Amino acid sequence: MTPLPFTVDLLAVPKAVPEMRRTLRERCDGADSPDLLLCVSELLTNVIVHLGEGTPVTLRVAGTCSGRVRVELSDPEPCAWPVIRTAAHGDESGRGLSLVDALALRWGVEQGRYGKTVWCELRAGEGGHRRVSGVSESTRVSFSGLRT
Repeated sequence: MTPLPFTVDLLAVPKAVPEMRRTLRERCDGADSPDLLLCVSELLTNVIVHLGEGTPVTLRVAGTCSGRVRVELSDPEPCAWPVIRTAAHGDESGRGLSLVDALALRWGVEQGRYGKTVWCELRAGEGGHRRVSGVSESTRVSFSGLRT
């Protein structure tokens, strides 16, 4: 199985979050990828919370020409744009995009004709980290834990 690129159409429901983490872990041969898994979880959870359970989405994870990992989550709602919120100390939610912002090198939203895509780019691992096989040389990436 080739780990990247990876594209899947799914319904944004709570059980899809751990299923996507498990699927990505398997596709990456167990490579250490907590930043990737957390960003996918947060983007998918945002759709569930703000657009509703059962919203159809497309998740794409791919290597970029610059050696980064790009995560894209497309949904059919062009007008509901994500916004970073400031969660109070006791709040149980409201930190998802702040986490994505902290982990990603950059992130944004692309307007489509029939929806939007929220994306983020993560740093690929550097020397000493396990490489993900099956990706062409121009898009070879590895996943690492925390950014350096």
